[in-house]
Amino acid sequence: MNADAEALRTVKDADRKHVFHSWSAQELIDPLAVAGAEGSYFWDYEGNRYLDFSSALVYTNIGYQHPKVAAAIAEQAGKLCTVAPGFAVDVRSEAARLIAERTPGDLDKIFFTNAGAEAVENAVRMARLHTGRPKVMSAYRSYHGATTTAINLTGDARRFGNDTATAGVVHFWGPFPYRSPFYAGNETEECERALRHLEDTVVFEGPQSIAAIILETVGGAPGVLVPPAGYLAGVREICDRHGIVFILDEVMVGFGRTGTWFAAENWGVTPDLLCFAKGVTSGYVPLGGVAISGAIAETFARRPYPGGLTYSGHVLACAAAVATINVMEEEGVVEQSARTGAELLGPGLRALAERHPCVGEVRGLGTFWALELVRDAATREPLVPYNASGADNAPMAAFGAALKKGGLWPLLAGNRIHVAPPCNISAEDVAKGLEILDEALAVADAHMA
Repeated sequence: MNADAEALRTVKDADRKHVFHSWSAQELIDPLAVAGAEGSYFWDYEGNRYLDFSSALVYTNIGYQHPKVAAAIAEQAGKLCTVAPGFAVDVRSEAARLIAERTPGDLDKIFFTNAGAEAVENAVRMARLHTGRPKVMSAYRSYHGATTTAINLTGDARRFGNDTATAGVVHFWGPFPYRSPFYAGNETEECERALRHLEDTVVFEGPQSIAAIILETVGGAPGVLVPPAGYLAGVREICDRHGIVFILDEVMVGFGRTGTWFAAENWGVTPDLLCFAKGVTSGYVPLGGVAISGAIAETFARRPYPGGLTYSGHVLACAAAVATINVMEEEGVVEQSARTGAELLGPGLRALAERHPCVGEVRGLGTFWALELVRDAATREPLVPYNASGADNAPMAAFGAALKKGGLWPLLAGNRIHVAPPCNISAEDVAKGLEILDEALAVADAHMA
């Protein structure tokens, strides 16, 4: 047995015996053993290389193993690995400054967490304490994390096994023109009717009881749902009129993913609280946080904020954030993401839709896109049912297998493929990925009604 085969056996054996994987029935999965990664690629112990069109879980915004970020982490480790969150530390202060400079409006105070779900938890806590109100509203097609409050806020099927119905959460329908819950004929009607539905829900829930409305700026896990023009501004107006805190969850779409530093810039809207994580360090060291408006920060100027984390603003994570933001600035990664979306991914994916009848819709911006796959283009019946598994999910499983066989690692969710490569992916790798996707979509076409 050669060294790679022995290493593979060791890794797989230890994984099977000791690692408990998230969102999985443990005996029904067989995780790929990854041996290494660089740029837009990772590879296994058998020499198979995969072009990563998922950016891990949509967080390797600058790709794998960027040398400047790896060096910054090593340098920080040699100087100071950790210190309690109550101290002022140069790298923590610098990370907060760099983030605050890029957030919209007056979101100038940064509360650091370890990840996105904790950011959501603390944003909701801040909103409730600031307003003195209990309820929080979120959309059905959403994902906000897997901690207690965050999973109850989540609108997709992952909530089902965790929802206690005691979290003070009220769900509503957001806009989705392709599958309009409002029977709208165009995006303008969809926006108007979605805002009217939200306003009605606020009124009937009692505005005086609602602390916050939280939205993903662009819905990530539910399908790269890009809001129609005017929707976010309309939500902002409803919040202002009723004294409700407006929270934007940019955990997935911040730091260049949509071609701007934060997705809210695409619509000129500033929330009261903005949650971030993932791309802030390109996932190299876990870090998340909440960017806080002046009004909410003032609430806790002389009143202690009743929350904190042992590793809040961990110095290795902050070093990774500083290096990542500087790399993105120096290398024009945000601008590259915008160009890639406008000139390569957008046109390329729409061309695939012209060739493959299983593609019902293409939507996205920057390096964040989705293809909605259907069984029938006329009726828009999804290729697989909602929350499908086992035999019901066979068409998507076959499609995914074809992509991996071609050397592309996909991000599949329901009846969709999400196309989210690193924000700095090369034009050559975009072309290669689209070619593999083109071949695999023929497999999905074969499963149409």
